[in-house]
Amino acid sequence: MGVLFFYAGITKVMNPNWSAAGYLNNAKTFPGLYQWFASAGNIGWINFVNEWGLTLVGAALIFGLLVRWASIGGIFLMILYYLPILQFPIVGEHSYIVDEHIVYILAFLIFFTSNAGTFWGLDSWFKKRRQKR
Repeated sequence: MGVLFFYAGITKVMNPNWSAAGYLNNAKTFPGLYQWFASAGNIGWINFVNEWGLTLVGAALIFGLLVRWASIGGIFLMILYYLPILQFPIVGEHSYIVDEHIVYILAFLIFFTSNAGTFWGLDSWFKKRRQKR
């Protein structure tokens, strides 16, 4: 999942023409909120948070660093991605309530509750260093 999120973010960072405005302006649920996000005064920071949020969540998962915080960020992003395409009970074009965003949220919940970064990641290395002091 780390590679998936890192790739999704870094391709947005590297593309100067990328914007979330199209996605936000087509929101089915809470269209007023998402159109406000897409407004000229907000789209700059929305794009920044989107691009770097995905990139940093992905990097954190890859390196096993701050996995619990990255999982919270990932859950937050996935909720924000899920709601615009929800026309209850249909999500997107081919899903019924559960789509990939919900699956990612469940995976992030597993990472969060299992302290995933403390097994093989940098979180484990930092934890061992703190215990030696």
